Amino acid sequence: MARTAVNVSANGLAATTAPRPPRIVVVSGVSGAGKTVALRALEDSGFIALDNLPVPFLVPVVTHILHHALATPSAERREGIAVAVDIRSGNLDALPEALAELTQRTGIAPDALFLDARDDVLLARFSETRRAHPLATGTMTVEEAIARERHRLEPIAQAAQRLDTSHLSAQQLRRYLREWLLPDGAPRAPITLTFESFAFKQGVPLDADLLFDARCLPNPYYDPTLRPLTGCDAPVQAFLAAQPLVTRMEADIADFITRWLPHYTAEQRSYLTVAIGCTGGQHRSVYLVERLAARFIPSARVLVRHRALHEKAPCGESRKGQTQRE
Repeated sequence: MARTAVNVSANGLAATTAPRPPRIVVVSGVSGAGKTVALRALEDSGFIALDNLPVPFLVPVVTHILHHALATPSAERREGIAVAVDIRSGNLDALPEALAELTQRTGIAPDALFLDARDDVLLARFSETRRAHPLATGTMTVEEAIARERHRLEPIAQAAQRLDTSHLSAQQLRRYLREWLLPDGAPRAPITLTFESFAFKQGVPLDADLLFDARCLPNPYYDPTLRPLTGCDAPVQAFLAAQPLVTRMEADIADFITRWLPHYTAEQRSYLTVAIGCTGGQHRSVYLVERLAARFIPSARVLVRHRALHEKAPCGESRKGQTQRE
């Protein structure tokens, strides 16, 4: 059930540290305070997310997940379990006792977070989203429903850390959760970094977040012996590696990504696609994509896609298992 934490050392090599147990996070709060945003943020950070779980099922379901879903080899990427419990869950008075039983059974003390906000802020949010309060009826105003809900959730609030989201945007709430859950520099769920080569003559890929143009670089196409090859082949790689402009562009792109990747990650981005194009998408862009993918393997999940190669031999067999390819 314990997982091994992996840190990336200064030299770019993965170093194994002591195993760390999964986390159990219980998120509750009044309607409109941000529980959905919080649960999605936790899911994006590597948690298994469960919404509106009835309190009587909390202990058996979480225990089952810990001993099965998180005990498999693929559980390396999971931070733990996040459960949203609110007014819909029922048996709320039993939650403190359920949390104590969960600690006794699993040896893991759950982290409980209660989200709240001022009444005027909640009213504005309900008006903006045009959603009905879950307790509102034809005879009860939204203000009365909020007051009743807050009273019924008080046993949960007493057992949790309270967070006022009145002045927090969704982005700020996600950032707070990351800092709250990972205060000791523990590794975040890694971003998926996709490097893709393409041919400008076929159009720019629509999924690109960052786009770089390699058409200004020396072109192996004009060497008849290199023309039928690709950027995956050693002769083309040797040609391009000997070109100062190519090595400079590779370094500049790598520096740009290295500088800004933490900021993309901080904004809860799960994916970042870097597209590099040349005229035919066969030599220069393929070479740069392969080189950059190798650089970032230690610090991110890396996906490689060569749009223009089609039936040509795939690249990177020597690095099989470290990158995923399409």
